[in-house]
Amino acid sequence: MFWTWTHYILFLLAVGYALSLFYRAVYHRYLYMKLGQPEERFLDWKKRVRELVSQGLGHRKLLKDRKSGFMHLVIFYGFIILQFGALDLIYTGLSGGDPLPIPGYAAFGLSQEITVLLIVLATGYAAYRRYGEKLKRLKKDWKPSIVLFLIFFLMLSVLLSLGFHRIWLGHEASAYAPISSIIASLFDFLSTGGAKASFFAFWWAHLIILLTFLVYIPQSKHFHIITAPINIFLGRSDPVGRLRKLDLDNEEAESFGVGKIEDFTRKQMLDFYACVECGRCTNVCPASNTGKALSPMHLIVKLRDHLTEKGASITAKSPWMPALAFPTGNTQHRGNMVSAHPEWFAQPTEKASITDIAPTMAWQKETWQPSDIQAGEMNLIGDVMTEEEIWACTTCRNCEDQCPVANEHVDKIIDLRRHLVLMEGSIPQEGQRAMQNIERQGNPWGISRNDRSKWVEEIGGIPVPTVKDKPDFDILFFVGSMGSYDNRSRKVSRALVRLLNEAGIDFAILGNEEKNSGDTPRRMGNELLFQQLCQENIATFRKYGVKRIVTACPHTFNTLKNEYPDFGLEGVEILHHTQLLEELIRSGKLKPKHEVNERITYHDSCYLGRYNNVYDQPRNVLRAIPGVVLLEMERSRENGMCCGAGGGMMWMEETSGKRVNVARTEQALLTNPTMISSACPFCLTMLEDGTKQKEVEDSVKARDIAEILEQAVFGKSIIN
Repeated sequence: MFWTWTHYILFLLAVGYALSLFYRAVYHRYLYMKLGQPEERFLDWKKRVRELVSQGLGHRKLLKDRKSGFMHLVIFYGFIILQFGALDLIYTGLSGGDPLPIPGYAAFGLSQEITVLLIVLATGYAAYRRYGEKLKRLKKDWKPSIVLFLIFFLMLSVLLSLGFHRIWLGHEASAYAPISSIIASLFDFLSTGGAKASFFAFWWAHLIILLTFLVYIPQSKHFHIITAPINIFLGRSDPVGRLRKLDLDNEEAESFGVGKIEDFTRKQMLDFYACVECGRCTNVCPASNTGKALSPMHLIVKLRDHLTEKGASITAKSPWMPALAFPTGNTQHRGNMVSAHPEWFAQPTEKASITDIAPTMAWQKETWQPSDIQAGEMNLIGDVMTEEEIWACTTCRNCEDQCPVANEHVDKIIDLRRHLVLMEGSIPQEGQRAMQNIERQGNPWGISRNDRSKWVEEIGGIPVPTVKDKPDFDILFFVGSMGSYDNRSRKVSRALVRLLNEAGIDFAILGNEEKNSGDTPRRMGNELLFQQLCQENIATFRKYGVKRIVTACPHTFNTLKNEYPDFGLEGVEILHHTQLLEELIRSGKLKPKHEVNERITYHDSCYLGRYNNVYDQPRNVLRAIPGVVLLEMERSRENGMCCGAGGGMMWMEETSGKRVNVARTEQALLTNPTMISSACPFCLTMLEDGTKQKEVEDSVKARDIAEILEQAVFGKSIIN
């Protein structure tokens, strides 16, 4: 009797202590997140529940990598099933050997043993992926091994407990308990007392490992077990292409953007603790893929570490439970990207793979080191995130598309840029020049604003009316800065005008009244300039009663469609030119009757595809053209790689690693095309430059969808 009561008391003490440690670890991190800014976020409940089911339960994003996705699926549902087994095992130990009175217990026991075996196999495969296959996106340090060992020994303790339990109670071998029966046969030499002692030894081992796992979860990346479902549910209901509006008229605001960790919103901080450190984001990031400093995974992890360190300092609440079992100390960046190991970031040779995240992963690991500086004295920009990382982002959102826990990386980078630009006046020189030119002349080149409509003189007699000349127009063609000033993109503008005229579309342009859409300033952190341009453009739209707008630039399309409504644009339909062209072909207003005998691979613009889910319309236009053989790159549609021009990178130089546009061009060339098509002036410029860099411009042309359709409709193009 004394032993029984001691057993109960020790059980309650162990469980109570573990639960208290778990609670304090979670609660302290909750206090750290409360240091962030409150955020009002619109929730479409039906949409969020669907996302929670498809991502959380259905593993939709995890299964984009089928091998690791299936592995995680086995472990995820295996642990859910094993919770019932854990209750049964705990009850058995507390009841003196009697299992739970469950109907069909034999079948229940079989399901538990099979599940344990599957989890062991999945855990073994996880170890192989990390240490055998050595996937570059996965960290190789000791921390990931802890959980693998915990899971393995947890499963081993279950099987051994079940095996010794059979010997103790004298159960015969059973097909419903194949593994525990084998274990029992191996130890059948034990006496009843020895089997009982062995059972309780492994029963306690199972309980301690289980409680250790419980305490470790909130203090590691496995906190995502708790935070990921919440994070997914609180994810975006509004368009992904909409950045948070800054209230620049707020006289009480001490700063704008994010200059210290507390400037992030609480939802953004929840992202930090939801991160799984799976590296899927870094694996697809164009910056990481081409040897730049930025790694989206490390962005989140470093911000999480800094929040934990600074949060502990501000609240005086330790993040580690028990403190003696966990290391303490702060971490910071030490070392410039290129100067640390210049050989890592040299231009790759022709024999090298097209993309490689190894240099970025190595630099992040080497430079994120312990520091004697107190977390409260660290600069978020400089000590935690370097400016080199912040300015390497192309805002393509491929990281977010791959993230299985719905983290939002790009908005955090834009908020850091906002602080740099608005509060510190810090921006790369080429970017600063582009901003000044947009502010003075309304375009990044600084060409006279009075030359914005000069391109219409080159169109060959086709009338291009302005809204003043034709106030009863149906569609406004918003040409954009690229389509108005860039020599290459002007050819796309002319092709689109020919097609609109052929289809009998009643359109007009703003002419010299048009201004830059503001996408480039906003993505580069200059919210002030963006809002000025936005309000001026909206005033112009209202002045002329604009109801429909078409543009050939996905960046302009996204900004007008998703961001202008925050500033008062209402009741205006925004179309990308591929959407309109597909509609005109389908209605018979455009007839592509001339053959275009080309092998064409289509490059998805990030701002058209991932931002606005326009994937099929450009392809449908190409499929409608006789003679076209449509080829798909390995990275296409949702997983298409960025051309390297987004996020203001069009106007800045790449100073390390491989040029993103060259890597993307190489991916396109693997399909053996005669033509690379796009539906974005930025992409077109980058891809055409890529073909020149690869010295294939004579055999592989870069063309916009409108230019290819123009050739099919008219039999020839006026591109030259």
